Amino acid sequence: MTGADSRLASLKRLLADIHRRIEPGFGFGLWDGATVPETWPADGLRLAIADEGAVAALLKRPNITTFANLWAAGRIDLVNGSIFDLVARRPKGRTRELRKSLASLSTLRALLPFLFVPRGGPWPLEHVGRDRESDGSEGENTRNIAYHYDVSNAFYALWLDSDMVYTCAYFHNWSDDLDAAQRQKLDMTCRKLRLRPGDTLLDIGSGWGSLACHAAEHYGARVLGVTLSERQIALAREKAERRGLSDQVRFEQRDYALIEGDAQFDKIVSVGMFEHVGLANFTKYFETVQRLLKPGGLYLHHAITRPGGSHAARTGKKRPEFQALTRYIFPGGELDYLGRTIANLELAGFEVRDVECWREHYQRTTRFWHDRLWARFDEAAAEVGAATARVWLAYLAACSITFERNNAGVYQTLAMKRVRAPSGLPPTRLDLYR
Repeated sequence: MTGADSRLASLKRLLADIHRRIEPGFGFGLWDGATVPETWPADGLRLAIADEGAVAALLKRPNITTFANLWAAGRIDLVNGSIFDLVARRPKGRTRELRKSLASLSTLRALLPFLFVPRGGPWPLEHVGRDRESDGSEGENTRNIAYHYDVSNAFYALWLDSDMVYTCAYFHNWSDDLDAAQRQKLDMTCRKLRLRPGDTLLDIGSGWGSLACHAAEHYGARVLGVTLSERQIALAREKAERRGLSDQVRFEQRDYALIEGDAQFDKIVSVGMFEHVGLANFTKYFETVQRLLKPGGLYLHHAITRPGGSHAARTGKKRPEFQALTRYIFPGGELDYLGRTIANLELAGFEVRDVECWREHYQRTTRFWHDRLWARFDEAAAEVGAATARVWLAYLAACSITFERNNAGVYQTLAMKRVRAPSGLPPTRLDLYR
């Protein structure tokens, strides 16, 4: 028996013992074509390991960076199921048994030989720079936005709704399809802003232009949309022209902070952009919005949040999984917590008028996105490469699971630039639902 054969046989015995102890709802697939346990059904969910270098890499550096590279390369994969299936079938309440298994002498004997095995390859994510806080400069903001949003318009079109809305949808019923839920989100956002014909609206982080066009077409607003993404701007302008809205909607590729003038806009909206601002730049952001908004004007702030009760939330410290997210998906991204958002709005001269949690809506939205990308994975891989498509598939699944478990939230917060007078708003929320 060769050294490689001996290592493989030892690993099979170890995995069989672990499987017997914790009884996970999935099996293991190994690089020689064998399954563990041997009786595992051919159509059963399997965690597949493509080569012994993957085992060696995880032993030498057992962290999320190693796992992300192995997943992106397809050296660790799932067969006959998705990440959601794996999470649903993971053993619950058996961590003590697993720790005992991994800490045993037999485990050390089985795994020790792999420490002398090369880690192999490829390592598709090693070229990605390290995560760092955003300094708020125009150059860094542009680079960060381009990294995420300029992947490929065609790639996003594979799994977003027909109007290319890349933010949380709003479900009147959980049975709504994605297109309907996104239209409902656009409409609810405009309703909360109490848009009227002729209102001037600034859309910060306007994306592919869906909200700006909706506000102009259905509410008669005159809209300026700004984003730093070159590809988003091109598609947004095409969309406005195709709908005959070029006289009402203007899109510019520019940093929101560089918009000049004071009290220019009746209403301002930011949907899914604040996550890019960075903790050190929160105060500057709200002061800029306050400067650009007319007295008594409304600002709708739509942003993902982290739970506020932890030390990490108060200090801005990132968990390892969020560090991976901001390294490989959202460079420069940081999440606020709701209490600080409200405090910063008030400090900047706003009166907070309404707050609504959309956490379950985003859980469902990201699940839709994951399932649509998974269904068209081969097309996505052809467009952006298999490694990028696999990273995005894992990212969307992780987002949905995170919202489901209440480890992150998303809130729409409506605020008014403070005036010493009645707000002029309706006495209740009933107008939002008529």
